[in-house]
Amino acid sequence: MRALQAFEAFGRLGSATAAAAELGVTVGAISQQLRKAEAEVGLRLVARKGKSISLTTRGRQYHDDITAAFDALRAAQSKIERTRSDTTLTISCLPSLASKWIGAQLFDWQSAHPTATVRLIGDDTEPRFGADEVDFRLSYGAMITRFDHRTELFADWVVPACSPSLLARLTLQTPADILDAPLLGIEWAREQGAAPGWHDWAAHIGAAHRKAAGEVAFSMSSAAIDAAINGRGFVLAQLSMANEDIAMGRLVVPFDIRLKLSQSYALAWDPAALEKPFGAELRSWIQSISRRQKAISTPRD
Repeated sequence: MRALQAFEAFGRLGSATAAAAELGVTVGAISQQLRKAEAEVGLRLVARKGKSISLTTRGRQYHDDITAAFDALRAAQSKIERTRSDTTLTISCLPSLASKWIGAQLFDWQSAHPTATVRLIGDDTEPRFGADEVDFRLSYGAMITRFDHRTELFADWVVPACSPSLLARLTLQTPADILDAPLLGIEWAREQGAAPGWHDWAAHIGAAHRKAAGEVAFSMSSAAIDAAINGRGFVLAQLSMANEDIAMGRLVVPFDIRLKLSQSYALAWDPAALEKPFGAELRSWIQSISRRQKAISTPRD
């Protein structure tokens, strides 16, 4: 193996001096290992002319054949070194969930674990554990089933909400009156399934959906909620994402009639993440705030 290692380094770097510097040996040791490699395969791998040496045609072919194996070994070594030295914990989740749910709460966990480093990434694309630098993934519905290690977190509910300024301009006597107000829609990506729409909520309360002309639809729940806060209309706000805005009075709920999402949020993780400092603690914390969210979102009988 040492002979092959010397031969691979020499062919890649182009000189015995460079190979010796990379491997931490002398130039003479590289020359000796090259001769051992030739003796092992029974072919001339190196052409020597004075003090100059280069790969023969057969040597170049042989070097090309073993390069992939050494590249894989170097990649594996680099990966294990990153895992050993990297104490950062990276959470990937859907963008609206990052900005409206876990983002603010993450500061509480950080305060309790001041030596931990956490990265939060808002991304619609599901990561590849091991290939991407991601430890945990928060996602919705069937997309999470592609991961081997996962657990269900909570099923969220939506409720009609608007800004106090918009509510002051309206006269709402029944829940159905909301359907005559400006309505904001949410249209998720196809792989996420359909978000609860105003026609669903209308059917839930036994009313007809009278779609207003010029209704605006958003691809992100967080953007629709922000538009509602700015007085643009009513939104079917997910309680996990609108809790703080409702508590602070930026949104109001004139009729607390909730509609459950068709699927649940779930957490997936790379098993290697649990071997990092605070990895297991972070997973437990995400599960604990999810249980709390489930209790908040679920209607009381």
